[in-house]
Amino acid sequence: MTAIDSKDALFQRSGLPDDLLFLLQKYPRDRWGQDITLTDMCQFWIQRHDMFRELGGALSGSVVMLREKKVDPASFRQWFAPRVNFLLSQLEGHHQIEDTHYFPKFQVAEPRLKRGFDILDADHHTIHDLLVSNAEAGNAFLKGLAEGGDALKYASEKYGREADRLLAGLMRHLEDEEDLIVPLLVDREGMGEVLM
Repeated sequence: MTAIDSKDALFQRSGLPDDLLFLLQKYPRDRWGQDITLTDMCQFWIQRHDMFRELGGALSGSVVMLREKKVDPASFRQWFAPRVNFLLSQLEGHHQIEDTHYFPKFQVAEPRLKRGFDILDADHHTIHDLLVSNAEAGNAFLKGLAEGGDALKYASEKYGREADRLLAGLMRHLEDEEDLIVPLLVDREGMGEVLM
């Protein structure tokens, strides 16, 4: 992992630095899918990200519903456990593929974006740590579900904090990744096939 400036760290930035957004300026997000045609690769990338956004939001919201006693703990456990495991494993696998396969090829295709990919790689390390914390809190939460009472209250609050932090970091990362990659793929139309 390449060291990045602290201002570019996941929880320190509100977006990518302007000097990395030259392709986004050429292909603005509000025109994607309108007069800017998205390649199959772009659409696939965005769909994967939307799945992470949707599932992360559903998991976070479900904990609130449990705390507010709007769902039965036994039913909640059956719904929650496979979804949290799926999210965590899919995110880890998605990031490994990006780091080992896609990002190196993107950097070769557009060397001016290298720093942007270094930032995204650093995000992946931060998110990995958040995934580990989330898994630990999730396991404690599932144990608390079985025990009930104060154990459930404490475990659900801890998991809620971990899930919210993961979701906040993930939302920032996914948006920034799209701002870097989608315009690059649009700009180099045939690149998606080369990457497969």
